[in-house]
Amino acid sequence: MRHATRGDVDPFIVMDVMEAARQAEAAGRHIIHMEVGQPGTGAPKAACDQLIADMANPLGYTVGLGLPDLRARIARHYGDWYGLDLDPARVVITSGASGAFLLAFSALFDNGERVGLGTPCYPSYRQILRAVGLTPVDIPTSLVDRFQPQPQHVAAHDLAGLIVASPANPTGTMLDAPQLAALAEACAARDAALISDEIYHGIDYDLRPVSALSVTDEVYVINSFSKYFSMTGWRVGWMVVPDDHVRRIERLAQNMFICAPHAAQRLALHAMNCAPELDANKAVYAANRALMMDGLRAAGLGAFAPPDGAFYIYVDVSAYTDDARAFAAEILDQAGVAVTPGLDFDAARGHHWLRFSYARGTADIIEGLDRIARFMQARRA
Repeated sequence: MRHATRGDVDPFIVMDVMEAARQAEAAGRHIIHMEVGQPGTGAPKAACDQLIADMANPLGYTVGLGLPDLRARIARHYGDWYGLDLDPARVVITSGASGAFLLAFSALFDNGERVGLGTPCYPSYRQILRAVGLTPVDIPTSLVDRFQPQPQHVAAHDLAGLIVASPANPTGTMLDAPQLAALAEACAARDAALISDEIYHGIDYDLRPVSALSVTDEVYVINSFSKYFSMTGWRVGWMVVPDDHVRRIERLAQNMFICAPHAAQRLALHAMNCAPELDANKAVYAANRALMMDGLRAAGLGAFAPPDGAFYIYVDVSAYTDDARAFAAEILDQAGVAVTPGLDFDAARGHHWLRFSYARGTADIIEGLDRIARFMQARRA
């Protein structure tokens, strides 16, 4: 049967690693998972209990922009966390952050337009752009710039748009307010759209993340309940857009998705009032981060930028391999630890990098680091 070239996207390699790890587990092996960016915890218990009560009533379609109560609660969240007075009318509830990206790309760009990505970056940006007929433009970033794009890149690459992430996946690095403002000004000067991926806000350590909404209203801000709120499988996120884009997004959302899942929206609303449990999860990530940085350095894997947020460390392994995918397979086979090769995040340079996730429980992190240390010692022997 015929097919469209828009379906010719690259695989998400971490999913292949997950499948290899699953097969190893099915064969009876115990695998430590450091490959997937998924909290080891579930949705807050109190929120789940409230959802059970909600299920006594039919949960049909919601309006396309999402439950009004949830949109209002998210607007209040921006006041609580960032000191911003946000109009709830600008908030759009989406089917995960992935649904938000589809809506944003459809609303902002015409076929073939160039959208910049600072590499390494979350790989699905690139693949979604391709699938909707746009041109992803990889912008190589450096350790010196903490793997973040710079204002001059907007003009240098003739961009119609720029995607930034802070904290970023896979590096965990963040942009401060002056850096975000400079990127927003560079985009405005070129009539380029700025999209700020903020799905790891709430998972931060020494510095608080800054929302792009703190420096400009001319931005699409995308967030999700998957990470800090520990709701990956529920597939609900949100987007904040300029006032004059709300109706455009609403029309697209109505036709593409009808609405985000109603039960997931109600759980998200309840989860926003569960800060003590969620902050306890964050404390685990903070402890894991310290263990990971010390453990990887001790194992000889110390070439990384300390992460400001999220739950990843992106490590340069060029001293040991020119093939990170094979190196990751070796670690899985010999050490029983699943990690992600950098090719997912940077097609040009990722063969020298591995991403380690520390989103699991602390006991798993300790065991995984011990296995990695023994693997690296044997490899150097």
